[in-house]
Amino acid sequence: QVHLVESGGGSVQAGGSLRLSCIASGRTFGRDVVGWFRQDPGKERVFVTAISASGDLTDYADSVKGRFTVSRDTAKNIVYLQMNSLKPEDTAVYYCAAGTHLGVWVRDYDYWGQGTQVTVSS
Repeated sequence: QVHLVESGGGSVQAGGSLRLSCIASGRTFGRDVVGWFRQDPGKERVFVTAISASGDLTDYADSVKGRFTVSRDTAKNIVYLQMNSLKPEDTAVYYCAAGTHLGVWVRDYDYWGQGTQVTVSS
């Protein structure tokens, strides 16, 4: 079993940047696909981006393409989400998750972190 912890959330003004980290413990997640999702209160958790185990394949939601970049450091067991040009509509709790294939649905992932809040003010 892998335990995931997100960090790096916070408050930023529109146009600013944040970098989220997803750190794995319990076992290496070098063979896992890692996805990022976000959730507003009262709404469903939605896909943001995902990266393959090798790091050579990525997928992004249309709403974040060109602004967000996902990457991984397998040696350190960390996956990063660099978020630039942030908008108020990016405000949400961001979750990382580990799974076995590059999917865009919550059900595609087996392990989840506790989430980190990102707030973007206008």
